Amino acid sequence: MFTGIDEVDWASLGHAYGPADDVPGLLRGLASPDPVEREVALDGMYGAVHHQGEVYDATLACIPFLLELVADPEVQDRGCVVELLTSIGGIDLGGDEGLDELDPDDEEFEDAANYAMAAAAVAAGADVFLALVADDDREVRLAAPGALASLHGDPARVLALLRERLTVETDPEVRLALVEAVGRIALRYESLRDEIVDWLGWLMGAAQDPALRLAALAQLARCAPGRLPGDVVVTVTDLLDRLREAPGRDGARQPAAGGPPGPAPETGMGPAGPVSEPGLAHATGLAELCELADLAGPAGLPEPADPRPGAPTLVGQVREVREEQRAGRGSAWADDLLRTLHSALDDRVEDRIALVTAQLRSPGRDRRADAVWMCGGLVRTWRGTYDEVVRLVGAQLADPEPRLREAAVAWLGELFEVARPAADALAARVAADPVPWAPARAGGRSGTGSALLALTRTGDPRAVPALARALERPGLDSRLGYAIPQLGGHAAPLVPALRHRLGALPLDDGLSEGAGPLLLALARLGAVEALPEVLRVLRGAPAFRREWVLESSLRALTAFGPAAGEALGDLRALLADRSVAVAASAARALWAVEGDAGAVLPGLRALLLAPDAAHRREAARVVGAMGRAGAAAVPELRACLAAPGVWLRVDAAVALCRVTGEAAGEALPVLVGAWKENQHTRVEIAGCLGEPGPVPAEAAPLLRAELARSRRHNASDGTAGDHDVHQDEKLLALCRRALGGRG
Repeated sequence: MFTGIDEVDWASLGHAYGPADDVPGLLRGLASPDPVEREVALDGMYGAVHHQGEVYDATLACIPFLLELVADPEVQDRGCVVELLTSIGGIDLGGDEGLDELDPDDEEFEDAANYAMAAAAVAAGADVFLALVADDDREVRLAAPGALASLHGDPARVLALLRERLTVETDPEVRLALVEAVGRIALRYESLRDEIVDWLGWLMGAAQDPALRLAALAQLARCAPGRLPGDVVVTVTDLLDRLREAPGRDGARQPAAGGPPGPAPETGMGPAGPVSEPGLAHATGLAELCELADLAGPAGLPEPADPRPGAPTLVGQVREVREEQRAGRGSAWADDLLRTLHSALDDRVEDRIALVTAQLRSPGRDRRADAVWMCGGLVRTWRGTYDEVVRLVGAQLADPEPRLREAAVAWLGELFEVARPAADALAARVAADPVPWAPARAGGRSGTGSALLALTRTGDPRAVPALARALERPGLDSRLGYAIPQLGGHAAPLVPALRHRLGALPLDDGLSEGAGPLLLALARLGAVEALPEVLRVLRGAPAFRREWVLESSLRALTAFGPAAGEALGDLRALLADRSVAVAASAARALWAVEGDAGAVLPGLRALLLAPDAAHRREAARVVGAMGRAGAAAVPELRACLAAPGVWLRVDAAVALCRVTGEAAGEALPVLVGAWKENQHTRVEIAGCLGEPGPVPAEAAPLLRAELARSRRHNASDGTAGDHDVHQDEKLLALCRRALGGRG
């Protein structure tokens, strides 16, 4: 093994962290008999050689040696290496990202070329994966189908092999991997799609194993959603019920840890019964695995007999977190199948809601845990009527399983006003918890949210007593402070506690973190009695994050208005601050306190002509807040309408509408264009269009179309924030307001 590895000039090659002279050691580490060494090596491969999916010249040089590793049955953990190769060679360069679409002088050309060479190199050696579908190592058999479907150049041969292997494979999860790989081939190769869709339809009806039928249904939803049964929710719910009720609970044959299951019963029929395709052998179903999960209790599957030793690696940490998360969500395969099905159902929101609702009403805790996790992607991506779903998730807060409670709390905390149907359950949880402000914990790991945070974000006044107690304690979760404005006037009783906490903060480098949420809450409440505490912070802001502290303090003074007259001297001095953001915020506060446009407009008009777009945006927002009093700045605002940056154009157009008192005119085409160009501008634009006055005829269709759209405006296939749903609901409310409640 590794013939020629020392002949490669690794030092001349590179990876994410520089010269690749450490790569031979990583490759040899993957073949080590020591499991910790193998994991450290795998961590290095993902962390440097294939960092965040990138392909470097060192990555390309590794491919022949990685293929050698997976072909050697003496090497342990080869399934991880198969997955690594699948990731390296499985980048799809079709469409706009193809090499033909890139200029060779473009900096992206080299990256795309590396991806293409990696795909070709792995595909050239992909025959090695053919034998792995029958490997003795279960993890290898689990990874091989996906590798073949993604990398092998003869899909018809792979399809025949996968279908043949399904007739003899007895491991539950591997069988599902085989069906998933068949579905992947259908998606990649249109010439085979009709044949595969027919086969999936046959398997969905003919297989007696409910797990296989569910797997076939999930892949059918991906490949040919039009072929799904009309009663898909009833079908899925029935299959899940059959899995739970399948025979084999008592005395079930348990698969050995790390290896294939033992021999089937002498009859040749597993608990799921035979599959009747001609030539398809009797195969053990997945009911056993489901029942094992039930027998193991809320922690999921039993611990393996020989658990992998811990290693201080990112790969190990991710694995541990994933295992802990899955431990409270029932069988891993059921979770994956349902995720696939939900993703495939896509915009069939009513079907997805019905499916989640059925799961949340299940007596099985694992089914309900899976459903809570499914709710995240559904509600974050699609608009719909979720009241019943939210109520049912709220009911999980009374479950004794901490992981289920934590998942429910974390999800409800992302919903803000959408979580109001669960307010009673949240209030009950807050009342029963001696420290409701602490993030929920499960498995010794701190959670991501608390029932008090979720309740506060709904705007429910029952959060106030617990918030008052939380404000008296050290280490306040800043998210709680930032959530207080959601309570509106209900938060007025918290003003004394907010003032006391703000006044007690040391004026040191930690001031920005502690003062930010308190100042925002006091500003939103218009708590003018907090002026002494706000001025103390304004005048004592340390050098560290000074701008942040000053802007937060100035926001509060702006909200206090004329009652903050004591701050006039400070505000005039800050007009000349070296920070443009601070100077602009001081101008806005000075206008709010004193009302003298002549004192602030000259500086703002100069900023509107500055070369820096960020400075011009700061000035435009302040001028817009002045309304008709900012009329002298109209020429400068008009000049900003032609700026290249969409956000500067939007800020200038909104300010122009507020200064002139009308949304029609020269600002309107800019707003309409920005609405179409960047969906993230829509909240700001809808807020402007919803201000007093008729909605221009050109804008009304945009608002109606937004209200009719089922996908959230900020839904993304990448990362998501915990304010996304709230921002989209705000957009919908602003659109309705602009249309006068119509639509």
